[in-house]
Amino acid sequence: MKKLNFFGVGPKIAIVLLPWLSASITLSCIKHDAFAYVAGGSKVLHIAGMVIMLAGIIFYGSTVRLLLSGLKETRLVTTGAFSLCQNPLYSSIVLFIIPALSLILNSWLILTSSVAGYIIFKIFIKNEYRELEEFFGDSYKEYKKRTPEFFPIPFKKRP
Repeated sequence: MKKLNFFGVGPKIAIVLLPWLSASITLSCIKHDAFAYVAGGSKVLHIAGMVIMLAGIIFYGSTVRLLLSGLKETRLVTTGAFSLCQNPLYSSIVLFIIPALSLILNSWLILTSSVAGYIIFKIFIKNEYRELEEFFGDSYKEYKKRTPEFFPIPFKKRP
């Protein structure tokens, strides 16, 4: 039986997103005042960023653990973070980790990487959906109908 790829379209997204993120961090460090939320920094922003970063890392880590067990058993994972959205690995980076980095470094320019990341995700994810649909069939189609695609909200979509 064919095995699923753990990385999915992640490497394709990363090839485009990482240079964007790196450039925004570099520009933010060089021209800090031009991109700062608050001139001179803010302890509140920094602490908020650290809290959001911790939440993002926990969300990401729990997702990796679930995904690895699903791949090992060759089963569709629909529990935990996967019950909140279909793409918790990608959403944890775009919705938690990058915004947290933006707050920690006090730079709205870094936050543009989240917008870029979501757009890049939408462009590349179709291939991953096709592969999952071929592999898991109707059970994946049902999961897609009842689970939000990207934004991890605890309310199920209505079929």
